Amino acid sequence: MDARSPAVAASSQLTRSDYDQMYEQSVNDPDAFWNKHGNRIDWIKPFTQVKDVNFNYPDVSIKWFADGTLNVSANCIDRHLEDRGDQTAIIFEPDDPNTPAQHITYKELHAEVCKFANVLKGLGVGKGDRVILYLPMIPEAAYAMLACARVGAIHSIVFAGFSPDALANRIDDCHAKVVVTSDGAPRGGRVTALKDNVNKALNHTADTQQFEDDDAISGFIT
Repeated sequence: MDARSPAVAASSQLTRSDYDQMYEQSVNDPDAFWNKHGNRIDWIKPFTQVKDVNFNYPDVSIKWFADGTLNVSANCIDRHLEDRGDQTAIIFEPDDPNTPAQHITYKELHAEVCKFANVLKGLGVGKGDRVILYLPMIPEAAYAMLACARVGAIHSIVFAGFSPDALANRIDDCHAKVVVTSDGAPRGGRVTALKDNVNKALNHTADTQQFEDDDAISGFIT
């Protein structure tokens, strides 16, 4: 049974019969199914094996596309630039309902992500480093996530409502190299002082280096 409205069903790129056929193939021949759909994205080094799994305890091992190499940021942004560069990639609805929505194109997204990726590289962040994102729900949060993926860093999102102590624990647990934050987090008409919380958290972390000259960052995250 198709629960979609007729208008939605008519504009869909996938019919119910298409879905049923795809689901059946994914169950009966998962290697062929995921080989086909895995190749819909761009690979730096193409995979040669779809999956390598073992569900027998205690030797459980689940690996998908393990010998392939890709960049998530490039797949989310770069591969769309030629044909969809001027199309909207992100629609941001501000906290204030009276503020107009922001439509961010793929080209604009690419520029902002590359800009912040260079900020991270300038701070010494590279492949395998951990970056804490302690941000409100703003476009810069997406920019920061994609920038981390672009330089090979691992991002850890910490909910903006968490206390300085909770933030400090997460910084220490993952040995974060950088914390990305904003001055405040607007939500429902109230503003949480995120930067103050970060300053308090860093008083209780193991190894802390604070950057006194943050001009490189201030133009990006405010």
